[in-house]
Amino acid sequence: MSEISIRGVMKSYGRNTVIHGVDLTIAAGAFAVILGPSGCGKSTLLRMIAGLEKISKGDIAIDGKVVNKLEPRERGCAMVFQNYALYPHMTVADNIGYALKVAGVSKDERAKRVNEVAKSLALTDYLGRKPSELSGGQRQRVAMGRAMIRQPKVFLYDEPLSNLDAKLRVQMRAEIRKLHNQLGATSVFVTHDQVEAMTLADQIIVMNAGRVEQVGTPSEVYRKPATRFVASFIGAPPMNLLEAKVTGRTEVAIGSRHLMTPHHGLANGQSLIVGVRPEDVSSISGETLNVSFVEELGAQRFVHGTFEGQDFVVQQPPSDSSDKPATVVFSIRPETIHLFDAASGLRIEPVSVTAPAPAFA
Repeated sequence: MSEISIRGVMKSYGRNTVIHGVDLTIAAGAFAVILGPSGCGKSTLLRMIAGLEKISKGDIAIDGKVVNKLEPRERGCAMVFQNYALYPHMTVADNIGYALKVAGVSKDERAKRVNEVAKSLALTDYLGRKPSELSGGQRQRVAMGRAMIRQPKVFLYDEPLSNLDAKLRVQMRAEIRKLHNQLGATSVFVTHDQVEAMTLADQIIVMNAGRVEQVGTPSEVYRKPATRFVASFIGAPPMNLLEAKVTGRTEVAIGSRHLMTPHHGLANGQSLIVGVRPEDVSSISGETLNVSFVEELGAQRFVHGTFEGQDFVVQQPPSDSSDKPATVVFSIRPETIHLFDAASGLRIEPVSVTAPAPAFA
């Protein structure tokens, strides 16, 4: 197991900087997921760890050793790519064992280790097949086997499940996490899919526009998003975010409605963003949501609409009725409210929590 230390790392292409001074520590043996939208720099950061991209500034250390000038093969990392990157003319056995062949490992030892890896990935019956004869999930397991056989210190995954269908992605997520638990190596997994991140990660690194917005456990980034961006990105559907103004020491206004908050000492007139998760909205008499459409998802339903002219979503239990309501009545408890500064987007922490009560004054 190896700790990965990233200090002040930047990446520029000419005058265009795509990674802006990233500082991170990924603990030895952890499963870290770098999460963010397309173009945020997450794959570039992963490729710098692997040695496939040069570092413009800063240092990356693996197991305490700075690896900036080391070739990829010298870093003790194995990478699993989105497109599998298998040799189409080779059998499964030859693909898995190729790194050992290049390293000069004897044929008998190579066969022994290939069989061990194939058994752990349920690929024993496919060793004689070519990649074109395999399903997408089987090809991904071959790619994982090729990484495993090198017995790396660090596994790097670059959106490895993107090409799989929804059912297979669920299955492969479980297999990847099981594999991590078995091997104990440090894993770094890049994805734009928050469900993958929440399912797999010990540590989530949320990136946006080349910067790290938040680092924390899945629960931390969901329950206490550090920025407006994290709040808007984590959750399906994401957190409701409403423009508001401070109208009192513990009061903000959303349009014509006034909301009591557990945040004390706010500056009068300050522009804020009020955040409320759809599942934290109470289905009791209070405010009215003008319904636009309803998502029926079996175990739950999401009612989409507008409140005070702003988009708002309420989670409700499933309904046997096929009728779509024109309005929904709801209320918000103060302790479920998140506040973000409108200018910086940073989270504002509550000083104290009031007793549970409807939030609208």
